[in-house]
Amino acid sequence: MPEKFCLMTLIKSISGIRGTIGGAPGQGLSPLDIVKFTAAYVSFIKRKKVSGGKLKIVVGRDARISGDMVDRLVTGTLIGMGADVTDAGLSTTPTVEIAVTELAADGGIILTASHNPKEWNALKLLNEKGEFLSAAEGNEILEIADKGAYRFAEVENLGNFSSRDDMIALHIRKVLALDLVDAAAIAKAGFSVAVDAVNSTGGLAIPMLLEALGVKDVRQLYCEPTGLFPHNPEPLPENLTDISALVKEQGCDVGFVVDPDVDRLAIVNEDGSMFGEEYTLVAVADYVLQNTPGNTVSNLSSTRALRDVTEAAGGKYFASAVGEVNVVEMMKAKNAVIGGEGNGGVIYPELHYGRDALVGIALFLTYLAKSGKPCSALRKQYPSYFISKNKVVLSPEMDVDAILERVAQKYRSQPVSTIDGVKIEFGNEWVHLRKSNTEPIIRIYSESRSIDRAEELARMIMDEIGG
Repeated sequence: MPEKFCLMTLIKSISGIRGTIGGAPGQGLSPLDIVKFTAAYVSFIKRKKVSGGKLKIVVGRDARISGDMVDRLVTGTLIGMGADVTDAGLSTTPTVEIAVTELAADGGIILTASHNPKEWNALKLLNEKGEFLSAAEGNEILEIADKGAYRFAEVENLGNFSSRDDMIALHIRKVLALDLVDAAAIAKAGFSVAVDAVNSTGGLAIPMLLEALGVKDVRQLYCEPTGLFPHNPEPLPENLTDISALVKEQGCDVGFVVDPDVDRLAIVNEDGSMFGEEYTLVAVADYVLQNTPGNTVSNLSSTRALRDVTEAAGGKYFASAVGEVNVVEMMKAKNAVIGGEGNGGVIYPELHYGRDALVGIALFLTYLAKSGKPCSALRKQYPSYFISKNKVVLSPEMDVDAILERVAQKYRSQPVSTIDGVKIEFGNEWVHLRKSNTEPIIRIYSESRSIDRAEELARMIMDEIGG
């Protein structure tokens, strides 16, 4: 579903409805917008429900400042639409996804703007499988909202409200029950682990998980769920200087960093260097493939290292269009044993089809314990690739589709994929061009064995399209 901007502060996309809090209706994620889109979502779910009876919807949120306000609006609207609500309170995105199926609900809403700054919030919408809606389903909800094609319940048919405070604990029990998670091996290793949870709900979930895994030495950094993010909440190296210093100075074996809704995982080596968020999935997949041979999936803009690891294990690697829902769709089609995205998102179908930092940590620590190696040595097992991320701003009258077609034709002698923009492979190097659906911009990602070469590849393409 194409993204739509309204004054750049209200975005309707495949991943939900997000925007800045405050402002006029339609110019931010105002209370009126929250009610409208929640009502449209319930109307959509009602159309899908085959059996009779009231709808049951699970709601959970991260710790951002606006979360309580948005939660009250969403749960009140759900009740007003005649749906029964189970509110999981402060939670994580993967926890809510699991709760939907565990509680046999008809859908779920996660109140989080993921790695966006504190002034943002969002409604992330789930189906009855606890998975994100498809593009077509999202478009249907937008159409319902635009037309106001929903009706609130009569007073006798209002929904009911209940709350649960045990969903994170349930999530952790399900992680520990996985065959490839070995809590005994982790406990025996005696790891010292640092955690940066950016003052959101990872501060509740990750220390609880580590305790359940037998980790007795946990150094907590920014684990108070106040919603006051102490640094840019996106888990990129430039934002992780504090935990890097903590790991090195206090002699920790590993550091884990999660984003505010705990679906992305970054890892810090024992020497304070970055494991690399692209390599979170690579390492976890390597461990899974050693024990469960099969196929893997990541999106077109993720590192080639996953393909290398998969093929070395005798499996097949497949690349999907960018977006978690697209990765999940291809994982199901290709019967992948593991998949995800290069932003630190691990999807392990044995648990559920959603990015999940908790299962990523449990699998990674099991692998680290069984390897007997320092974290940095584990990272050195994998081929080092470097990704350069760039964009070309075009004049509004230029035809972006025609430019991408021209580039694809020029390099037609190379392996080219056009399922999501244009991706061109040059041996073990690649360049991926994707157009923005909101601006005359082409995003250009390139990967090679050195950052200089990756940037050279990007510049080559940028020069050709006039960037």
